[in-house]
Amino acid sequence: MNAECSSNAQQLSSTTINTLPQTIIENILCLLPIQEAARTSILSREWRYKWTTIPKLDFCWSAVPEIRTQENQTSHVERARKIMERRRKLFNAIPRVLLMHQGPIHEFSIDSIENCDCFELDPIIFHLSRNHAVKKLKLAFDYMYPHKLPLCAFSLHHLRDLHLFNVVIDHQPIFSGFGSLRSLCLYSVKISKNALLHLLSNCPSLKRFTLLGSICDKDCTIIELFDCLHVIEDLTIYGDTPELLVLDSVPNELPTSLIHLKYFCFNELYFGDDHGLIFLLILIKCSPNLEKIELDIAEGIGDDNETLFGILEKYSDVRLEHLKELEIHYFSNLKHEMELVTVILARSPKLKKVIIHSLVEKDEESDMLKILLQASRASPVEIVVRSMID
Repeated sequence: MNAECSSNAQQLSSTTINTLPQTIIENILCLLPIQEAARTSILSREWRYKWTTIPKLDFCWSAVPEIRTQENQTSHVERARKIMERRRKLFNAIPRVLLMHQGPIHEFSIDSIENCDCFELDPIIFHLSRNHAVKKLKLAFDYMYPHKLPLCAFSLHHLRDLHLFNVVIDHQPIFSGFGSLRSLCLYSVKISKNALLHLLSNCPSLKRFTLLGSICDKDCTIIELFDCLHVIEDLTIYGDTPELLVLDSVPNELPTSLIHLKYFCFNELYFGDDHGLIFLLILIKCSPNLEKIELDIAEGIGDDNETLFGILEKYSDVRLEHLKELEIHYFSNLKHEMELVTVILARSPKLKKVIIHSLVEKDEESDMLKILLQASRASPVEIVVRSMID
């Protein structure tokens, strides 16, 4: 009786999953690593080729099994051999998957290729540009081996999301633009000024942009950068970037206004010089509809930088009429940090919440919160202090 019930349950389960719509099955398979999705081909005859139609292909380096060796075989040569063998397996698998694949590929990613060049990638990108309307592309490489982005990547005109990590763009691409691109992430990307401005100016629908790059030419101005971001809504800048932009030529009134910008994140805001703070204040000044600011403060500056207080005075006319939330990470309760927060509190009439993730001790946190609550505020804002110290 138990065996019969078990058999009936398995049959019912098999029947139920096989009657699911193809789109639901594809969504389920897309949640699996590509090698796990391919293994579903052994489930039954009906499932043999189901994985070949999934529109999302994600090839992750960590999913390639490591080659185990004896403990005494740990030389540099042996480790290099193991890496090259894993690399060979990965790049042998990709063409086979593409050859068997049926239907469109909407998302394609290669992530975290360690300690090796990836010259085999170029024909793969070429194949995608000729045969598939890819909407999301993510390429991530080891920081020791940044990959030169092939020109054929600029033929992916259906892209909506483009994420590049440790990539080199050392030419000015001649292309008609990414008319559908909504999100662009350039993380540790080496790019020339002309290539960056050309790329951004040919993405008329860009709403989300992240930049941590190495701009080869150091004469790119803030105005030139902002002038390419007409409809940007979500902007993330990393600490090194303002140092690569020309700051001293910025006029009191900027000709460019980021009227659509709602969210700005400044990662690794460094107070050791004036670049980061000036960039932040300029951006606030030309973003009249900004609703949330998120700051990650970098370490490395003491409490005696009087220059920063002068900069805040210079931009005394800056107001944040629509700011609703301010969030700061790695807050150390230094004078310039407190001054920045109090300035924002006093100039934000719609501010509702301030969240501070602090690096100070518990007893100092209470004093810090007391000072902030007593500071001049343009609105009845809630101030929350959360400790980052374990």
